[in-house]
Amino acid sequence: MYLGLDLGTSGVKAMLIDGDQKIIGSASGSLDVSRPHSGWSEQDPAHWIRATQEAVAGLKAKFPQQLAAVKGIGLSGQMHGATLLDADDKVLRPCILWNDTRSFREAAEFDANPIFRNLTGNIVFPGFTAPKLAWVKNNEPKIFAKVAKVLLPKDYLRLWLTGEHISEMSDSAGTSWLDTGARKWSSELLAATDLSEDQMPKLVEGTEQAGMLRGELKLAWGIPGDVVVAGGAGDNAASACGMGTVAEGNAFVSLGTSGVLFAANASYLPKPESAVHAFCHALPKTWHQMGVILSATDALNWYSHIAGKSAAELTQELGDTLKAPTGVTFLPYLSGERTPHNDAVIRGSFIGLGHESSRVVLTQAVLEGVTFAIRDNLEALKSAGTSISRVTAIGGGSRSRYWLASIATALGVPVDIPADGDFGAAFGAARLGLIAATGADPVAVCSAPKTEETIDPVTSHGEAYEAAYARYRAAYPAIRTIGH
Repeated sequence: MYLGLDLGTSGVKAMLIDGDQKIIGSASGSLDVSRPHSGWSEQDPAHWIRATQEAVAGLKAKFPQQLAAVKGIGLSGQMHGATLLDADDKVLRPCILWNDTRSFREAAEFDANPIFRNLTGNIVFPGFTAPKLAWVKNNEPKIFAKVAKVLLPKDYLRLWLTGEHISEMSDSAGTSWLDTGARKWSSELLAATDLSEDQMPKLVEGTEQAGMLRGELKLAWGIPGDVVVAGGAGDNAASACGMGTVAEGNAFVSLGTSGVLFAANASYLPKPESAVHAFCHALPKTWHQMGVILSATDALNWYSHIAGKSAAELTQELGDTLKAPTGVTFLPYLSGERTPHNDAVIRGSFIGLGHESSRVVLTQAVLEGVTFAIRDNLEALKSAGTSISRVTAIGGGSRSRYWLASIATALGVPVDIPADGDFGAAFGAARLGLIAATGADPVAVCSAPKTEETIDPVTSHGEAYEAAYARYRAAYPAIRTIGH
């Protein structure tokens, strides 16, 4: 048996699979996000451990014998978070999360230094880890002076699981401290943040062993044998392992809290000016490119609170047949935007509202706004030299066939829906645990699931979608002027 632990923004998911990769069961523990100021987003790392304990306890209650047979654990997690520890591994402050944009000034300063783009292959975004440490240095110098280790969120879970300070390539590529092509920490980039390699975790590949489960937890979880903990992956690379998106030409679109358009690459293909991320993949000697938007289902959830109906109720009101855009445009920049704008200050907006703009019209506009933001990502990937002929859909938003039809039409490519099953980050993490524990071939293990259904572009709405996308693109400069 193999256990995948996925530390997300809204919860921790634990999944058990057997040696044939059959899913035995899953359980979860919930998390909340603290937003003490505009643009801030934080979590207490102690809550990650509590949620992980809840998730594993849920599995133990249902599948005690299977949990007792676990031989390998894989980790996945939200990327970029700055978890700051002192010399005794005590947390110094709440973790600053991936969607926190307070460090936009520090990010701009780093990005103006050519060594960052040259070595990392990426723009220094405010959500990345390095500018967060610079913000702490500038605003909380007493805390900065005590920093002995900087860990990414899933790697703080690893510390609790194993007692080891270890990270892996895919997650570390999002810190702005990794030499992405060479797959190693850059002393030059760390020095620019007044940090040293001693303050960083050891690096391994995602498929490699990265510690053993502590005896105390083995006893608590009822596991008698040794348990290998794999390097694991950042959430998107883990999802790619779950979806089999590991070979050149494979791609997926993720509709989670954030939105991602992800393409696997056989080589390192940086083009930072496109605002496309060029990161290491979880498998050795592989990389990937991805465009990222900060609010996908997060935008729909925000609107659902305003509308007083659940996200599911709102999308059900749209029906199953894709509608042509109405003329109401929604910009989903609720906490700034990454690809392609790299704009921490911009905020969301409805444009074109009229007396006739019903709740259904606004729901449609929200979904289309996220869809067009993903279309922006496609255009950015094209400019970075990556073409996409079809995508597989994952994430909570992919349950909406209407939304997937919108994405297929805006991107002009078929959207594949996997056969019934959960092939996301927790499953990918479990696969990495299997590989690390058994030495199995990573490519063979990370195969693609069967396709249950394919949603093709609605060609009759093609021109209307192009016109709506043009309105969406034209709205950004005006809203940016207001926001700035």
